Amino acid sequence: MNKTLSNFILIVFLSLFFINCANRGTPGGGPKDEDPPVIIRSLPGNYSTNFKGKEIKVYFDEYVKIKDLQKQLIISPPMSTQPEITPIGGASKYITIKIHDTLEPNTTYAFNFGNSITDNNEGNPFPYYRYVLSTGDYIDSLSVNGNIVDALKTQPETFVSVALYEVDSTFHDSIIYKETPKYITNTLDSLTTFSIENLKEGKYMLIALKDNNGDNKFQQKSDQIAFYKDFINVPTDSLYTLKLFNETLDYRATKPRLISGEKIAFGYESDYRGMAINLLSDVPSEFEYRITKDPKADSLNFWYKPKLEVDSLLFNVTHPTFEKDFTVRISKQKRDTLIIMSAPNGIIRYKEPVKISGSTPLISLDASKITLIDQDSIQVDFTTEFDTIANTYSFNFNKKEDFAYNMQIFPEAFIDFFDDTNDTLNLSFKTKKESEYGYARFTLVNAEYPLIVQLTDKDGKVEFEQFVENDEPLDFQNLNPKIYFIRVIHDANGNGQYDAGNYLKKIQPENVSHFQEIEIRADWGLSETLQFTPE
Repeated sequence: MNKTLSNFILIVFLSLFFINCANRGTPGGGPKDEDPPVIIRSLPGNYSTNFKGKEIKVYFDEYVKIKDLQKQLIISPPMSTQPEITPIGGASKYITIKIHDTLEPNTTYAFNFGNSITDNNEGNPFPYYRYVLSTGDYIDSLSVNGNIVDALKTQPETFVSVALYEVDSTFHDSIIYKETPKYITNTLDSLTTFSIENLKEGKYMLIALKDNNGDNKFQQKSDQIAFYKDFINVPTDSLYTLKLFNETLDYRATKPRLISGEKIAFGYESDYRGMAINLLSDVPSEFEYRITKDPKADSLNFWYKPKLEVDSLLFNVTHPTFEKDFTVRISKQKRDTLIIMSAPNGIIRYKEPVKISGSTPLISLDASKITLIDQDSIQVDFTTEFDTIANTYSFNFNKKEDFAYNMQIFPEAFIDFFDDTNDTLNLSFKTKKESEYGYARFTLVNAEYPLIVQLTDKDGKVEFEQFVENDEPLDFQNLNPKIYFIRVIHDANGNGQYDAGNYLKKIQPENVSHFQEIEIRADWGLSETLQFTPE
């Protein structure tokens, strides 16, 4: 072999060598790892019986990490003291479960990890890993299955807990407020179905909670609840549907306080209707008061005059379900001044009133000091209605399409509780052309009346609604062009509003039907048939 050929072979060999070395170190040289970690073994083994230990180890074929454990991990039955699970914030080829609670005898425990265990590099989850053990001679193997729906919305919340309470000699209705359930599972972030597994035979109460503070107990103020109407017996082949709803809060009055001169705020939870505020202190004969609803807070404002040279006032607050006395400290504070507010501004709908309210209680209106003129300078007649609790005057008048209106309010048209008056105000409104709106007609089939038919936005906010008592076509006129969602409330008690359920009274929420959304276009109408399925 001559020298030239030898040198050529050497160069080729070295080139191939360095190319191969370079390829080994090139990022992205192979396909992305999409495989979840694999469990090699666990000590003690999964589904072990006669468990007496305090520590469990689960080994994997690669480094793993744990994320969102607080949300993802569900232990059934719940433990009073949460186990210590590692690694947290790092990576390891095994996870450790250290049990600090005293386990019940002859009980099957399940650790449901959800999607919390992932590989260290790509974050591929080991999906819905369950580690099961028994402190007795066998693993309980029964289950309860079903699905979650929302009472008002088309989809329920995520991460809903579903629980079973054992019905035995210690069972009581208030158990959901005070104790953790016997068994529990969670729908996590994507499921609307549930399966509570590894149960023992028995009688149970089945509930679901959107448990916002994660304590496995029901808080009426913050949690949604669903409950099955009857106790269930396990084993069972039935599929159970649980309907989540927000309970109407039980009425409660909060401590009242002076928030400005001669203005006391009486806070409350739930509905103020039926609430009475009674002054018990002695006051002069010329004493007067007014009560208005705060537009921004859950409170009633108690306004009074004249100023009182006292340190405190004693009140009694009553409600059909509540009664309590309160003492309010009185001090010198600046009194609120009269500010006039109006709505709407700009565009006004054909049947919409102009609403004028005050920051202090309005006592009188002099209509002769208000003029309403259209774009042709013609005076328009109006009528008024006064809502004392809302402290709002509604001005109603006939409107033409595509027309402008101007309302001028002269000084002293309004006089408030403290004898303050308004300054000059000028308000302008305009109606749209009818062609800028659309309309919809609904024909209801197999409907049971009364009903409340609502058009909502995608988040369920009501934009238009009608109360329906008769079997006839239902028209929605002058709709703004957009997509609407159709929701129908089956108003069982005919009170014209949706009524939620109540766990203690064993009342389920009123039934609600949802239909496919509709698109309303300008200068266009559509006709839809709403077909109801008999309950």
